Formats: sequence, structure tokens, C-alpha cells
Amino acid sequence: MRYLTIALSKGRLTELSVELFEAIGIDCSELKSSSRKLILKDEKNKIKFFLAKPSDVPTYVEYGAADIGIVGRDTLLEEGRHLYEVLNLGFAACKMVVAGPTDLIGKLDQLNNKRVATKYPKIAREYFEHKRGESIEVIKLNGSVELAPLVGLSEVIVDLVESGRTLKENGLVVLDEIADISARMVVNRVSMKMESERINRIIDGVRKELEKR
Repeated sequence: MRYLTIALSKGRLTELSVELFEAIGIDCSELKSSSRKLILKDEKNKIKFFLAKPSDVPTYVEYGAADIGIVGRDTLLEEGRHLYEVLNLGFAACKMVVAGPTDLIGKLDQLNNKRVATKYPKIAREYFEHKRGESIEVIKLNGSVELAPLVGLSEVIVDLVESGRTLKENGLVVLDEIADISARMVVNRVSMKMESERINRIIDGVRKELEKR
């Protein structure tokens, strides 16, 4: 029996993913150890794990380097990879929004030359150009996008919002909601056919565990 490989997003999703897998009988002790190994194994269930940058997880899954991945929906929307999104895990929930200064409330349509600062250029374009039929200039940033409207770099931003506290503290408000975001389980298309029994066992186990919570 070959190993099933699971790619986990580094960061806050790792701990929550490990908790779920342990609840359905997968041994994650190597994952929880301070080992510097890149590939970690559960020998009993023939499962391999590795941690990757969230933006890389869909790539590993699409190309079959991982059979299963756990990653935020924001990354899936931005990366646009060909894979199966099989479960909404519900944790790490937040929203993808358009935000800007309070004087733009109800006036988003009146901005002629919209400059949009974001870490998510694909999502921003999809929303403004396809859903609203508006042309925009996207300014890609890697740091705190909230700064952009404050210093005149952009009129609005597209970003993730959890509590809204950072926006509020900087005099910004949500102008529109784009999508609900949370952690998702994704599966490689070929793996789903070749290893359907084992993969579906994991999916069903996780689903039942989530229903209990």
C-alpha cells in the first residue's frame, strides 16, 4: 500500500488540522514533535505529511505531489487551481472584503479611477471587473494593506477581515463583502479516482468529527 500524502498550510491552520486528524485516529505525533524533518509519517495508516506555505498547498495538490491539502479558501480563490474542494472545515473563518475610508460608504460606484491595494490581485480583479463591470488598477502589496488608503496609494483595499478591529483603528470600514473564507480540504483529481476508498474514509471521518462539534 502506498502512502497517502497530505499537505498542510504552515501557521495557524496546522494546529487545527492536526487536532482534526488525531480525532479520527491518524497519528500526528511526528508532526507535533520539534523534528526538522520535512516529511513526517504515520506508519500505521501509511500517511505522509508535509508543511508548506499556504499559497503553495494548492500547487502541490494540483500536480499530485500531495493527495490531500488543507488551505484557506482565500488561497484557493487566488490560485485558481484544478482540484476538488471536498470539505468546508469551518475554522479560521473570516471574510474577504472591499474596505476604505468612511466617506466612501455608499459611494463605491462613484469612483472613476479606482486604485485597489491588495495581497489578492486575482480576487480583486474578479470582483471589480467581472462582478461589478468596472476597470481598476491593482496595486499588489505584501505587507499591511490598510496603510495604502491612509497614505494615498489607493482609494480602497481588498483584504481579509476577521474582527474588523484593525480597520476601525485606522478609520476604515467595510464597503462590500466579496466572500466568506474558512479552511477547506482539497483533493487531487487523479488521487480521488485512484485512492477513492482511503480518501473518502478520511473525508467521512473528518465530516463526522465536524458534525459533533
